[in-house]
Amino acid sequence: MLITAGRYTLGLFLLFASFGHFFSADEFLAQVPPWMPAPELVVLLSGVVELALGLALIFSPKKWLPNIGWVTAAFFIIIFPGNLWQYFEGRDAFGLDSDSARLVRLLFQPLLVIWALWSTRAFATLRKRSGAK
Repeated sequence: MLITAGRYTLGLFLLFASFGHFFSADEFLAQVPPWMPAPELVVLLSGVVELALGLALIFSPKKWLPNIGWVTAAFFIIIFPGNLWQYFEGRDAFGLDSDSARLVRLLFQPLLVIWALWSTRAFATLRKRSGAK
């Protein structure tokens, strides 16, 4: 029950965040490093990915959830350089207007990875497949 609630909560979080990509793109542009091509497209596509992941976490069949967990965790890892860039460049966005606020956000990112893997039973499924107890 707790794991399911955690998965639904993460799915809703991703759905909510995805809408920001479409309606508050400027906030997300603060996280796109200058070496990324087409920053507006990056923001749009990452919003589409968040929307798809949020829907998948909420509505997918149980047998798909471990794979969705790994994909969601990978997404959180892929976007981490943008969060690092925002911190090191001191870019304000999402109410993160101090180095300490941006640092707290960086520390939260590994928790999102763990949350995605835990709430989809991805860890447990991997252990089960490998024969570990």
